[in-house]
Amino acid sequence: MKLISKILSTPLVLLHYIFFGLSLVLFDVFQRIAFNFFGYQTHKKTVDIMSFLLIKSLLFIGCRIKFKQHGNIPENVPLIIVSNHQGMFDIPPIAWFLRAYHPKYVSKIELGKGIPGISYNLTHGGSVLIDRKDAKQSITAIAAFGKYIEKYKYSAVIFPEGTRSNDGKPKPFKENGLKMLVKYMPSAYIVPLTINNAWRISVPKSFFKPLGVTVTVEAHEAIAVNSMPFEELFSTVENKVKSAVR
Repeated sequence: MKLISKILSTPLVLLHYIFFGLSLVLFDVFQRIAFNFFGYQTHKKTVDIMSFLLIKSLLFIGCRIKFKQHGNIPENVPLIIVSNHQGMFDIPPIAWFLRAYHPKYVSKIELGKGIPGISYNLTHGGSVLIDRKDAKQSITAIAAFGKYIEKYKYSAVIFPEGTRSNDGKPKPFKENGLKMLVKYMPSAYIVPLTINNAWRISVPKSFFKPLGVTVTVEAHEAIAVNSMPFEELFSTVENKVKSAVR
């Protein structure tokens, strides 16, 4: 039955990949035009539209993404969005559903080149690229990134697991990156975020994707970074994120 299901789903998966790939390639060009000729705001709106289209590419395989929000997300303050990490389809929902908060990402340096649509946004949209093999570079880069987010009241998105979970089960959170952001963003609020089922459509090195998956992105109540000692804050945020993983 699995073989039959894969054969029947192949045309739908192909349509998904074609739409997904074209969106990345076209919006790589559009981003360059927007950034170089019209500036930050137009570039950001271009990235918003690209993220929306990447989400819609999942409709070809019957997949949906639902966003849930518990409580209000503070406005006109810097935010630190702390999320579990299940795959590449974590990013478009965060970019689209939280677009009003100007999300920027703590990302590994390898993603800064070679990926249409993605690399240009990471290198020109305000995100930070860290070399996980160079602790000094990572600390310096995250510190500067935290000051930037604090100044402009944007949102820093960080995945403290450090790498994706291929089976949906969250890995232990690492505290260093978040600790640096908290240090240089004293007026920030942390928004814990839980992503479910994105791993099912992000299986590495697999052409086939399951049909009809519903991915949920759940934003929990915001927490002021100065409301408790960091150790308690870190534990509270990790528990909040992981307790909603299904």
